[in-house]
Amino acid sequence: MRYLAIFGSLLFLLFQLSGCTPVGIAIGGAATAGVVIAEERSVEDAAKDASIKLSIIDALLKESETLFTDVSTTVIEGRVLVTGEVSNEANRRRAGELIWQIEGVKTVINEVQVSKKETVTSTAGDAWITTKLKTRILQDLDVKHVNYAIDTVNKVVYLFGIAQDHAELERVYLHARDISGVRKIISHVVMKDSRKKS
Repeated sequence: MRYLAIFGSLLFLLFQLSGCTPVGIAIGGAATAGVVIAEERSVEDAAKDASIKLSIIDALLKESETLFTDVSTTVIEGRVLVTGEVSNEANRRRAGELIWQIEGVKTVINEVQVSKKETVTSTAGDAWITTKLKTRILQDLDVKHVNYAIDTVNKVVYLFGIAQDHAELERVYLHARDISGVRKIISHVVMKDSRKKS
């Protein structure tokens, strides 16, 4: 019940961000609820993940504004994909350590890159790749797109989520491979039938 209360609070926050009009509130809330219902994870799991995500954001911000800015996380069923770009290995390790300390985290997949800061041009290019891939899988009726999270860092595409089967994941992979500028594709997608509930 605690997680459902948190989820309700998150929906309320979304309403505030959707605009003050009743129409904006209705659209924002309905869209969020619709996405959660369409996903393979349960509403309770989505609420738990949202709680974990908020705790991660809080921990990173308390540790360092740099880590908070440079590190991105996606949480699905307690699995946390960590991406981004930091200036040294110590910061990369520290981000992982902080996330492991969060209650409810089952797995930390630390894909944070250690390199010089991205240029504005490369950041824009990464955003374009991510948007392009999201659009392609949205338009592919053989892919349940709501189950996928995508991030791109230095032209490396990270796939995360829950695939219906290997054929579906292969379609997503092919869409990514076909986008100009993609250097590498790294998948941390699990199969729908292989997930273990604790």
